Amino acid sequence: MATRQQQVLADATGTLRFEPLGKRVRAALAGGVVVDTTGSVAVWEPRRFLCQYAVPEGDVRAELSPARDAGADVPGDGLLGPDVPFTAHTTPGTSLDLSAAGVVRPGAAFRPDDPDLAGLVLLDFDALGPWWHEDEENVGHPRDPFHRVDTLPSSRRVRVTLDGEVVAESTRPLAVFETQLPPRLYLPRADVVADLDPTGTRTACPYKGWASYWTVRTASGAVAEEAAWSYETPLHDVAAAAGYLCFDGSRVDVVVDAPA
Repeated sequence: MATRQQQVLADATGTLRFEPLGKRVRAALAGGVVVDTTGSVAVWEPRRFLCQYAVPEGDVRAELSPARDAGADVPGDGLLGPDVPFTAHTTPGTSLDLSAAGVVRPGAAFRPDDPDLAGLVLLDFDALGPWWHEDEENVGHPRDPFHRVDTLPSSRRVRVTLDGEVVAESTRPLAVFETQLPPRLYLPRADVVADLDPTGTRTACPYKGWASYWTVRTASGAVAEEAAWSYETPLHDVAAAAGYLCFDGSRVDVVVDAPA
């Protein structure tokens, strides 16, 4: 019987896993670079959905000392999402405080006991920053080396409506396919007929960059708050979609392959 690849990955979440990255990874703290390494490794602690960066301890330009606090408790069963703090560890090891230039980050490093990870320390992405992969800034969270984003031109007809009124219609969207996410269709701004009001909301994606959000207003006065988002200056994986708009199907009606 065939097994879906996604299930194979899901079945491995209970184990400690790692993958060398082969990229130069840097991180700053208090205005100075405290990590600069070409020996970075992605590490998934058991039950963790997201990986963390581990680096050779000798490439950390900061003081590491045994953590003063015990760390966060690990939630019961199930997958641990990004809301679970770094300090909730699921593999044996030593929690470490990290300090540089008079700034202390409690529990921001972790030295695992596993012999295959000897000499490495895991680092709390949120406790440091900015981060860079080579010379491109890494935002949001560590990049999974098995995560993929494809941006493809499409001729599928997409119609977006709000209370029955057309907001946008296009036969030239860009289709974005991203690992473990549903396909998204981004429409050229020229194919949007409703008014778009920028909001102050921004979210970070390590693969696409910073998303900006828009409120949709139709000619008849219907309003859908933050019903669309765009990447105005996207990262390379979605560079072709710069300025294009994707609509939230829970706030407006989106029909793909709509009849002409």
